[in-house]
Amino acid sequence: MQIGGLCRAMTISDVARRMHLDWHAVKALDKIYMREQLHREGSPAPSVIGIDEVSIKKRHVYRIVVSDLEKKRAIWFGGEGRGEKDMDMFYAFLGKENAEKMRLAVMDMWKPFRHSTRSHAPQAAILFDKFHILRHLGEALDKIRKAEYGRMTGPTRKFIKGQKYVLLSHKENLTTEGKKSLHLLLNANKRLNTAYILREAFDQLWTYTSEAWARRFFDNWKAQLRWQRLKPYEKFADMIDRHWDGIAAYCKPENKVALGFVEGLNNKIRVIQRRAYGLRDEEYLKLKILTSCLPELK
Repeated sequence: MQIGGLCRAMTISDVARRMHLDWHAVKALDKIYMREQLHREGSPAPSVIGIDEVSIKKRHVYRIVVSDLEKKRAIWFGGEGRGEKDMDMFYAFLGKENAEKMRLAVMDMWKPFRHSTRSHAPQAAILFDKFHILRHLGEALDKIRKAEYGRMTGPTRKFIKGQKYVLLSHKENLTTEGKKSLHLLLNANKRLNTAYILREAFDQLWTYTSEAWARRFFDNWKAQLRWQRLKPYEKFADMIDRHWDGIAAYCKPENKVALGFVEGLNNKIRVIQRRAYGLRDEEYLKLKILTSCLPELK
């Protein structure tokens, strides 16, 4: 128990040195500890899931991570990529009976996740992850920043260079120096100022409890793009149009789930990967991810 408990916060090498044990012995004991954690937790039967992918190696090698968003824990790590057949493997693991009890699936706008969920859990509402959508909007804003830097000449050009973080951060998260840089940046370029205001305004979309009002807001937001020459925003708006059903689902009170857990889990996974750097044991990585939110064994 003690070895597994130490390995929750320390690397295998650090635990081996501290406890004067062989590296392989520590790893084997940690695996036993984590399997016992999963055994005590029992088989998952989630009603609300979050679906995401994680890159495990270079060259875009992916695995899918599925979480129970109500119990706030990862419940599946697997697949051989992030295709529909890989997502099907999760539903095979979950079982038909449990899949039929699901009421909500939160995911990004990746088509294979959507198709697999509709095939195996057609009763479940699909909700597109707000954080992924806002990431797309942030990327569009940065493309506008780069285009304006390339277009401008003269002394005001210097206010745009290297200001990606300042522009993409919410103002309340900036330091005093950051707020000053943002003020100079927005005063130096009218188009960037317009794009920034539109980005900030878009957050209002998530506050509606009526789909009709949410749609009216979005149509008005989109209408403000006319004559602004903000091509990346126009492409973003078209993407929102194509995926509207999974965004409008936010308006239903029963779909107001805490979505920050998936982002928090992604951060935990990155820490686990750094700590296990150089390990080629995918089963060990899987166990670490699946037990990362479980309580310590007593």
